[in-house]
Amino acid sequence: MKIIVAITLGSVLLFGAVDINNATKDELMSLKGLGAKKAEAVLEYRKENCFKDVSALTEIKGIGPKFIETNKKDLQAGKCKVAKKKD
Repeated sequence: MKIIVAITLGSVLLFGAVDINNATKDELMSLKGLGAKKAEAVLEYRKENCFKDVSALTEIKGIGPKFIETNKKDLQAGKCKVAKKKD
């Protein structure tokens, strides 16, 4: 398991920014200051919401502007895969 995590984290570091709309838990955890609980919170939020930009991460409890500033080079908000709700 540790080898898989190391490979995943290494590929994120080599190939660019973490896409907060599509990243796995391990990819999210590669960001400085984002542990397992916050990564899970991002995944839960993402089930029903899209991140229009990286600043929307502040909607997650415990993630603030300082986190975004620290990781801004490693963050991106790609195309969202959440199905739109019908009214």
